[in-house]
Amino acid sequence: MTTLPEPGLAAAGDDAVRLCHDLLRIDTTNPGDGTGPGERVAAEYVGAALDAAGIASALVEAAPRRSTVLARIGGHDPSLPPLLVHGHLDAVPFDAADWARHPLSGDLVDGCLWGRGAVDMKGTVAMVLALARHWARSGVRPRRDVVLAFLADEESTGDFGSRFVVARHREWFEGCREAVSESGGFSITARPERGPEAGRELRVYPVAVGERGTAWMRLTARGTAGHGSKQNPDNAVATLVHALSRLASHRWPTSPTPPVEALLSSLERELGLSIDRSRLEEEAVRLGQLGELFDCTVRDSANPTVLAAGGKVNVVPGRAHAEVDGRFLPGHREEFLATVDRLLGPGVTREFINCEDAVAADHEGPAFAAMAAALRAEDPLARPVPFVMSGGTDAKSFARLGVRSYGFAPLLLDPSLHYYGMFHGVDERVPAAGLGFGVRVLDRFLRTY
Repeated sequence: MTTLPEPGLAAAGDDAVRLCHDLLRIDTTNPGDGTGPGERVAAEYVGAALDAAGIASALVEAAPRRSTVLARIGGHDPSLPPLLVHGHLDAVPFDAADWARHPLSGDLVDGCLWGRGAVDMKGTVAMVLALARHWARSGVRPRRDVVLAFLADEESTGDFGSRFVVARHREWFEGCREAVSESGGFSITARPERGPEAGRELRVYPVAVGERGTAWMRLTARGTAGHGSKQNPDNAVATLVHALSRLASHRWPTSPTPPVEALLSSLERELGLSIDRSRLEEEAVRLGQLGELFDCTVRDSANPTVLAAGGKVNVVPGRAHAEVDGRFLPGHREEFLATVDRLLGPGVTREFINCEDAVAADHEGPAFAAMAAALRAEDPLARPVPFVMSGGTDAKSFARLGVRSYGFAPLLLDPSLHYYGMFHGVDERVPAAGLGFGVRVLDRFLRTY
């Protein structure tokens, strides 16, 4: 089935740029401790943008200023299950002194919109909003019903966003089996090493079909408090530091899962590569940005991220604490935790801050095929491939309702822009033309799938 571009999409692309600019100027930073400004101002802006196009929406709050917007757009085939399209309104904190442009400026410079959340993920929110507004104003409908969710708190636990709406407003998602959201569909410029297209510039578009499981842990070592001048064989700080050293230096074995193997095979087929499965760590380094698609997702991992102990230089504390970001492959949860416990040893206990299983969607089914077709239709150089995200998103919350999520936020990038380097990074920015491209791809996908 061939679908022509919907007339008026150029204007929708311009609308996406304006919406993104406005959203970037709204501070929705989420430090995860309740001290941030919250998402209400952004949510009210989103609701007003929908209302201006005649799209009804609901603003719901899990706590004051922790706001989420929900809406539904009717499709022309009611026999099909609705599709959930979700994005988040919050963003991670920043240090403005490190940036070339202020992170809340939304400045359009050298063809890019600058600001915290430009890539993660106010740019995508703007694309979805602009497309919905275009449909409403032009009388176009998607093939199936589309449920829109613009969520709070993704950058923390989701307790005030996706987890809240799944628990308290699940009627909005009745019948949804699949979803699309962030962290996939972006372009990586590459040149095949061998084959008929050797040396030709192509663009790989990784579409996320899964996420590793999450195990955020708080570690505690207990010892004997005392004076800092005395020998103390039961020092909680020393016990914890040694345990963290064992954990951080552990070499987790590689174990490519089926979707990761599908990625490796796709890269070999599309780019004439030969990827040595016995040397995946070295291969990831060799392949640069392409290697970043699998370097973290062929194994489990555990990274110490927070350390706290003591309060005075001459006092040995009785307790020491650390926090660890653990991630595990599908089916690896018990093995992963057993390995963590062995490495920590008997002197350190752990408790979960957050623990969620890995999630996966079908990388060989019609949804992935429709996304790939939409990308190819807008970019003849597109080579869509499946991949697994190293981190996590709100997809894990919606998985509790049986919804399988894909990372599909289409974005055509200049080769000089490093997509993963901008996630939570300094000088985050998104190309304005890339937003227009994303609107067109999403339009094709949602009108055909």
